[in-house]
Amino acid sequence: MSDKNYKNIELPPKYVPKKSEPYMCPEQLAYFYQLLNAQKEELTHDSDSVLNAVRLADKTESAGVGDDSDNAVFEQEITMNLRMSERDNNLLKKINSALERIENGTYGYSVVSGEEIGLSRMLARPLATMTVEEQEEYEKRK
Repeated sequence: MSDKNYKNIELPPKYVPKKSEPYMCPEQLAYFYQLLNAQKEELTHDSDSVLNAVRLADKTESAGVGDDSDNAVFEQEITMNLRMSERDNNLLKKINSALERIENGTYGYSVVSGEEIGLSRMLARPLATMTVEEQEEYEKRK
């Protein structure tokens, strides 16, 4: 399923995987590998910014700067930033999992049935792990 040389492929600047190519060929894997790594890098950078904002708000609140209203705003900011950080961490776990699936040759294939998820779905949701039908069935059961 997987060809390890996807890491070394230099894609044309406007490359988008096509249905006419073999499913999850090295070029498609390179595309998703680069896309997911770019998202991972952005999330990592954003998470550093969120944590710095939380630290700053916490220091400001601890220093006794401002009144009760200001402190309430600081608390809200800290809570919101921590929620964003948690959401980003969950997304980062999914990205890492997708990168592992690329590495082991299972990316683009359902974790339930092993069937192809489909290029259109993977382009729309690069973190997809099930076919549309399996996902719908899963959501009905929830």
